[in-house]
Amino acid sequence: MTTRLLCRWVRIFSRCPQAATASAQLQTSTVHQTGPVCLMSLSWTRPSARHLCQGNELARMEETAFPYDQTQLVGLVEKASTAEEVLQLWAEHGGSASDAARCLVQLNLRVMEKGGEGILQDPRCESMLETVQSQVSSVWNGSLVGLLRALTMLGLPSDAPLLHSIQNEVLWRIRRLTYRHLAYLVDWVAFQRRRGYENEALTTALLKQLELRWTELCDSRTISILMGRASLFSRSLMDKLEDKALELAESFSAEDIRRVAFALASQNRRAVPLLRALSYHLNQKPSFELKTPLLLDIAYVYGKLNFHQTQVLQRIAAELLPRLSELSSLDVTRCAKSLAFLKWLHLPLFEGFAQHYVSNSKNYSTLQVCNLLISFAKLNFQLGKGEEFYQKIHKALEGSFQNLEPFLKTDVVWSLCVLNQANPDYISSVTKYDFHKKLTGGIVDRTESYRLKLLHISAFAQLEPIGITIESPAVLLLAPQGKVGVSTPLQSSLHTALQSLTNSRTQALRTAVKTIYGWTIDGELVVDSENKPIDLENLEAPHVPGGGGRDALPAGARRIAFVAWEFPNFCLRSKDLLGRFAMQKRHLQLAGFIVVEVPYFEWLELKSDWQKVAYLKDKLGKAVAEDMAK
Repeated sequence: MTTRLLCRWVRIFSRCPQAATASAQLQTSTVHQTGPVCLMSLSWTRPSARHLCQGNELARMEETAFPYDQTQLVGLVEKASTAEEVLQLWAEHGGSASDAARCLVQLNLRVMEKGGEGILQDPRCESMLETVQSQVSSVWNGSLVGLLRALTMLGLPSDAPLLHSIQNEVLWRIRRLTYRHLAYLVDWVAFQRRRGYENEALTTALLKQLELRWTELCDSRTISILMGRASLFSRSLMDKLEDKALELAESFSAEDIRRVAFALASQNRRAVPLLRALSYHLNQKPSFELKTPLLLDIAYVYGKLNFHQTQVLQRIAAELLPRLSELSSLDVTRCAKSLAFLKWLHLPLFEGFAQHYVSNSKNYSTLQVCNLLISFAKLNFQLGKGEEFYQKIHKALEGSFQNLEPFLKTDVVWSLCVLNQANPDYISSVTKYDFHKKLTGGIVDRTESYRLKLLHISAFAQLEPIGITIESPAVLLLAPQGKVGVSTPLQSSLHTALQSLTNSRTQALRTAVKTIYGWTIDGELVVDSENKPIDLENLEAPHVPGGGGRDALPAGARRIAFVAWEFPNFCLRSKDLLGRFAMQKRHLQLAGFIVVEVPYFEWLELKSDWQKVAYLKDKLGKAVAEDMAK
């Protein structure tokens, strides 16, 4: 309490006219003093830089150079190029605790640059540690925070008395630290937490100061450091940091943009205004040097947060194409996976990925090969001349395929089915009953998703000419369906229009038909030779569990499958279907259906019911005519 009263008295007294005279007299009387007494006496006479309601001026005042002259030792140490030089300079000159702290910080930098073992056991280093230990209260704020980081990196044990003393000193001074010092302290606290050591009192006080003083943020570097440690912060503080980042986005460097974007991705925070601002400045500033790691990280962030910015994606592709030969196998699979999450297919870039694999297949691990296949299948990327590519893929999977984790093995086989490259050995390995049991349990939605994938694989074996005969396993058809899906507005509108098309004859129309192939048909009709719907209740339906009725399909009749394609079914900014839905269309056609596609971009243009019915009649007539022309 006494200390606080004295500090407040000094702040008030320093603004009085008599303060300047008193300060000058005190400094003159202490000019010959050395050590902590001189430092403390000077600090008492100087007004605090932290005045409220001064806006950004506060941070500028705090970041100015330290008011005391730099000692000769510190100047020499900053020019030293090796750890040995730093130690020798200390042995020759000695100095105060602040000088020792600065020497230890420089010593850590030299050790990180050029290596060095047993530094802490060197007598000269021990002398520096003892000096700091004895005079820790006189170490300047910036040196104190840097010293924490340096000693930790040099390998000083977390339970060392010196580290405890420094932490206690930092805790006492935490309200006098600048916001940048607080940011560096956060970095150190996060590092300590990962190692299993944490000073709860210091962490609590630090987070409180960050929350209270967030308006002092005024530079991009500090924001990027703080957002990189977002896991420590409350949601409210992260919201404030995002606001500050949005305010200062124009001053961000390319590295700051990468760091902030990566922090958002690590916390799954889809801050759309901030992402748009970062994308704008990344794309508009020609001065930015877009290095390969930066491009790959931005692609990863966009994929993780499902954020689409076509101009930036185009620039990423344009920058990466000339550098494909420099990319590693990890870079290629990582980028392909990120773009697959975004549903963005850039043909030249993906052809380059395929060629990279052909040229460097020996450098790819089995997991990387699997990720590349899954990415290609998701986007339905079909190679024009892919014989050599798929030969090397099959060769890479030969020895390790059976050892894959069950869910990954299912994904790989399903992807090969999408790409029309699955062989009987792959399919037989995942259609056995013992394998099905490995995919049960866990999250219901995930189990249902893989049950459908196994049905798709079985459908591939039944419908595609691969030389293997297999029935849809009863265990898959009888498995619980999970939660019932709700029809989308497009599907509901299509069902209503189909009822009008059939004059509300329920016997002539099936909607939301779940087939034995794992695919759902939005609307099913059987039409005669004049394209008029006929009753289908009593007709055979081999695609439905149970087989339908007993009557054979009349001569000249055709099965029609209406399929609604939603916006998420297409590649980004394209009318090309994703791999899953391209395989659905192919399987339904092979099962004997004439597929009538109803894409969202055509259906939304139809405003009235009669327009929708006329549209369906027109699509139906064209689809039948195309089938007859084959």
